[in-house]
Amino acid sequence: MTNRFKGPASALALLVLALLAWGAIAAVAPPAPAPATAPADTFSAERARVHQERVSEKPHPTGSPAAADVRRYIVDQLASAGIDTRIQDAVGSTTALGGASSARVQNVIATLPGSDSSGTLFLVAHYDSATISHGAGDDGAGVATLLETARAVRAGAALRNDVVLLFTDAEEACLCGAEAFVTQDGLAAKGGVVLNFESRGSSGPSIMFETNRGNSDLMSLYGAAVPSPVATSFAVEVYRKLPNDTDFSPFRDAGGFTGLNSAYIDGSATYHQPQDDAAHQSPASLQHMGANALAMTRAFGAADIATLKEPTGADATYFPVLGRLVRYPGGFVWPIALLALLAVGAAAVVLRRERTTTPRLVGCIAWGLVPFVGAAAVALAIWKGLVLVQPEYGRFADPWAPGWFRVAVVALVLTVVLAWITLLRGRFGVEELTVGALFWLAALGAVLAALAPGGSYLAALPALAGALAVIVDVRTRWGLPAHLAAGAATVAVLAPTVALFFPAMGLRMAAPSALLTAVIAVVLLPLVDGLFPAATDGPRATVRAIPALSAALVAVVAVCAGVAANHPTAAHPTPVNMQYALDADAGRAYWVRSGDDPTGWSDALVRTRADLSAEFPMLDEETVGDAPVPALTPADVQVVSERVENGDRVLQVRIHSTRGARVLQLTQQEGVVRAASVRGRDVPVGDRFSLLFHGLPEEGLDLSLTVRGTTKLRLRVEDASDGIDAVPGFLRRPDGVDAQGDHTAEMAIVSRTVTL
Repeated sequence: MTNRFKGPASALALLVLALLAWGAIAAVAPPAPAPATAPADTFSAERARVHQERVSEKPHPTGSPAAADVRRYIVDQLASAGIDTRIQDAVGSTTALGGASSARVQNVIATLPGSDSSGTLFLVAHYDSATISHGAGDDGAGVATLLETARAVRAGAALRNDVVLLFTDAEEACLCGAEAFVTQDGLAAKGGVVLNFESRGSSGPSIMFETNRGNSDLMSLYGAAVPSPVATSFAVEVYRKLPNDTDFSPFRDAGGFTGLNSAYIDGSATYHQPQDDAAHQSPASLQHMGANALAMTRAFGAADIATLKEPTGADATYFPVLGRLVRYPGGFVWPIALLALLAVGAAAVVLRRERTTTPRLVGCIAWGLVPFVGAAAVALAIWKGLVLVQPEYGRFADPWAPGWFRVAVVALVLTVVLAWITLLRGRFGVEELTVGALFWLAALGAVLAALAPGGSYLAALPALAGALAVIVDVRTRWGLPAHLAAGAATVAVLAPTVALFFPAMGLRMAAPSALLTAVIAVVLLPLVDGLFPAATDGPRATVRAIPALSAALVAVVAVCAGVAANHPTAAHPTPVNMQYALDADAGRAYWVRSGDDPTGWSDALVRTRADLSAEFPMLDEETVGDAPVPALTPADVQVVSERVENGDRVLQVRIHSTRGARVLQLTQQEGVVRAASVRGRDVPVGDRFSLLFHGLPEEGLDLSLTVRGTTKLRLRVEDASDGIDAVPGFLRRPDGVDAQGDHTAEMAIVSRTVTL
């Protein structure tokens, strides 16, 4: 069987589709940053950049002097703009990150009163950073977005609805700032719509990646309002299944709130690292986040919040296409999935009647799984191979410069698909092979409709378009335009998602992008096949292998270029996680490394694996080495008062760190704690009492403990302070090696046991 459109026609069609793919991907790229001279009522990245640079001058984890400085800056900026501002000083408590975590938080709350409010719109960003990170992206970008958005809103007409700007504390530690606001502040009592702004990198578009369930009304307003919508309902489905949280989570889980969560996520090698500074941040990404934030603020600020704060019945399906957000009700998901199944079935019937036999179609269905399985396999293989050759890549979800490696993944997927059709084209027609592969796509669309409805379109729409094109091709002379139309629909829908999922999942998990690339290639098979000679033996069979070999060569070149671009340097270092731990009872200290060190720098400090969890509950099984025992004083624990109530001891305890530690861990060793509270906030108590507290107050922490009976209580008490460079014996990191971001990174931990 021969393809009826050959040579120039196929080449021209593929060129058109390549240009369409480029345009579709470009449409989700962030816009150019607006200058400081932009109109006052618009968002300017150059104006916002001043805030981003200021709040990210140094790491500012919760409870640190640098965090207090950032907080003062935010308050000063709001006050100078004439915006009513206050600080909520409270204790937040969550189990969101595993175990009971609490923090003393100081949220900054500012209110822009509405002219005729129907409810409250909350704009949320956190001002604390991870332990060693400057926090320019995470979440200096969000802070700068809120400050510049507030300025632009005030430069225009007053909004109908009340707008609350919430700058939360302790997001990195435990989401405790948002939790404290939701549960303890009167402004949260009536609920509302929440817009949260985050960053998990340094570049790329601002993606709206999370919503509440029942998001149809919100997505309708979002799609109509923002100038550059970048969102996909499949991202929401994926995020809901991941163990990830942001400040949006306490609002989402509390009830009474709906909302949208946005972040830019490319360049994730900077995430929580010292390199998350203003110099690494893209002004274009800040512009995209801010322009969309301002548009959403105005749209929701004019809408009926009383209606919008209630979820609608179902989620919408939505995705970006050439700068617009295509969306349709969740009720369309199953009809489209079923139509795709019927269309593929109809294409098989038409082929059976016109050109083939049932056994051949069954064979093509069996072979049709190969492109998709092969795509996932090569994505995994390239990552495993890179980590084997360059172990430092294992420290990241994405290396510092991932672009060449993404090209390599796409080229390897095309290699698999082209090799597949080259090997089978002599046995089967291209239409048969296409329908065989589309069968699996339609089946996947139905599976996703059941398990992740927001992602069903990724498989169902290409299957439907591809099957209809095959039917038109077999029954009419309009095959070329039909396949061009199917290819255009598939490319316009999937190409942006391929580009978005590379940074979202990282090279470590590039299988989704690889799989969607294979979907595009399968739908384009009839056009690709038209470029090459008919399937015959001899020299022409060798010629047909050229495309697959060419794609493989591109992959090899891209991998080599990627390795060269990601050689460890001072600008692109390999991170190594180190801590110092002192057992004050035993008078013994350790250097502690979590994870491995592909550079070998820390091998002079740590030598053996050891389980330190008994002496240091903050730690686990780590690589350790003996360290000097400097004069680091442990936390001071005093019983302020004690009484017996209902046969149990009730202790009022004050814990103070004489060396300014920020983090405190309490772990029960003997005795039974029935109840515990910190500054009036109850602490969850399980079978074994444990509390991780962030932002330890300078004056000390007041803790209430109810102990079963009148027996003694033994607690392991750890406090952790920032920085280990000054500890005697620590080796300076060489160029190309840096600290690894973590919530207890580069901390000096001192542990002791107290009996109360």
